[in-house]
Amino acid sequence: MAQEVEKKFLVKGEFKHLAEKSTRITQGYLSSVPERTVRVRIKGDKGFITVKGIGNDSGASRFEWEKEISVKDVEDLLKICEPGVIDKTRYLVKYKNHTFEVDEFYGENEGLILAEVELSDENENFEKPEWLGEEVTGDVKYYNSMLMKNPFKNWEK
Repeated sequence: MAQEVEKKFLVKGEFKHLAEKSTRITQGYLSSVPERTVRVRIKGDKGFITVKGIGNDSGASRFEWEKEISVKDVEDLLKICEPGVIDKTRYLVKYKNHTFEVDEFYGENEGLILAEVELSDENENFEKPEWLGEEVTGDVKYYNSMLMKNPFKNWEK
C-alpha cells in the first residue's frame, strides 16, 4: 500500500509570484465516508480517480491509490458524485528542499487558501516559508471531502 505523508497549513501571505506552475482542478466525491474517500478529478487536461484511506492519529499519514482515467470518464462520474464540487487552482511553489502545493479555492470555498507539503516521514524537518500560516494537519474541516459538505463560506469568521 502506498502511504502519503503530508502536512497542511493555512496561507497567510503572498506566494503566487513564487509559483513555478499553476493548474485548475475540478473534483467530486463518489464516497466521502471517513474510512475511505473516492475522488474523481480533472487536473488541467488529465483525469484521475483516487482512493484515500482513513488518516493515522496525527492526520499526516494515510493510504492513497491513484490512477489516471480519461477526462470523459471523470465528466461522466461527476454526474453521480455526492453534492458539491471542489473548484481550485493549485500552485506549485518550491522552497528550499520541498515543493508546496498551494490551493486557492473558488465558489463556496472562496477565500480559503491551503498549502500542503509531502514529507518522507512525519518527523522530517523542513523550512517553512514566511507566507505559511497555522498548521491544520489532521483538522478534518480542511479536508477537501469536508469542504464539499461544509464549505468555507458557511464557517463563522
